Amino acid sequence: MASLITKLTSKFTGLDLSTRFGKEWDNISTLGLLIRMASWWLRGMWVRLRFGASKGLFLIGKGVTIRQAHFISVGANFIAQDHCEINGLSENGLIFGDKVTIGSYAIIRPTNLYGGDAGVGLKIGNNSSIGPYSYIGCSGLIEIGDNVMMSPRVSIYSENHNFDQVDHPMIEQGVTRSFVKIEDDCWIAANSVILAGVTIGKGSVVAAGSVVTKDVAPYSIVAGNPAKFIKSRKITEQIA
Repeated sequence: MASLITKLTSKFTGLDLSTRFGKEWDNISTLGLLIRMASWWLRGMWVRLRFGASKGLFLIGKGVTIRQAHFISVGANFIAQDHCEINGLSENGLIFGDKVTIGSYAIIRPTNLYGGDAGVGLKIGNNSSIGPYSYIGCSGLIEIGDNVMMSPRVSIYSENHNFDQVDHPMIEQGVTRSFVKIEDDCWIAANSVILAGVTIGKGSVVAAGSVVTKDVAPYSIVAGNPAKFIKSRKITEQIA
């Protein structure tokens, strides 16, 4: 029965679900998931009308907040999970590639909710994800490549508060915008923080709880606060 259900769903959606459900998935569990996805699809049919551009499967979970949706463009098979918040207002807009998932309770915020200058925006490649409870502060440009995995509670900031004047409150000194770039095929593990002005090279791994303050070379594994080079994925030599 489960096999029949997945075959019919694959035919309808165009997605290959043949390897999605293992033998542990009984009929009730499989059917329950597909019913939940169907409700997300129905919700998405209404929400997508507000977007600047969208194509393919478009799934929106319950309690999702989307503001200024005409600034947002999404590729095929976009998923916004329950209670995430996506704010579109920005100079370049928010551009999502194919097969992008925004995790539950994640926040994407290029611009202050209460006014001020618009932020720059966000661009995410194909087959990449924003982890649950993550915060993406894209007031400066944030670029995320293809096949990027992001675990829960990752924070990315593309601006810094100014604090040079000790005779003025820091809250009145404004901010300096910068950028963050995460290249293809990276894994950003849980509770990591990536600060403004950083490029994370292709194929790199940022260990859980790291605070990344400077560039990461391609195929590196980094860890710690501040994040330090541990080893390369291409060689076995380690740094003591």
